[in-house]
Amino acid sequence: QVQLVESGGGLVQPGGSLRLSCAASGSIFSINAMGWYRQAPGNQRELVANMTRGGSTDYADSVKGRFTISRENAKNTVSLQMNSLPPGDTAVYYCNARNIVTPSGYVYEHWGQGTQVTVSS
Repeated sequence: QVQLVESGGGLVQPGGSLRLSCAASGSIFSINAMGWYRQAPGNQRELVANMTRGGSTDYADSVKGRFTISRENAKNTVSLQMNSLPPGDTAVYYCNARNIVTPSGYVYEHWGQGTQVTVSS
């Protein structure tokens, strides 16, 4: 069974930085895409950043130049370095893994439980 465990959320002052990490565990042969989504109160869940196994990245326009996604394929981990955070980045951040190949078969998508990021003075 695949599990995604996030860490690194918390409270940070405006202009500060945080680093989120996510580790996928279980019997996994490969994961095509890993990334981060977020959901603020009253809003829909939205893509923050995504990276394929081959290294292609996709960022939300609002975070380009401030956030950097990275992953280690061999360890099935993905991280998100977030800099210059304004209060508008406050949300629950979810780790996402897509197109997962396991010994039991193919899993389209799996989500972590989410980690709260609060940007406030």
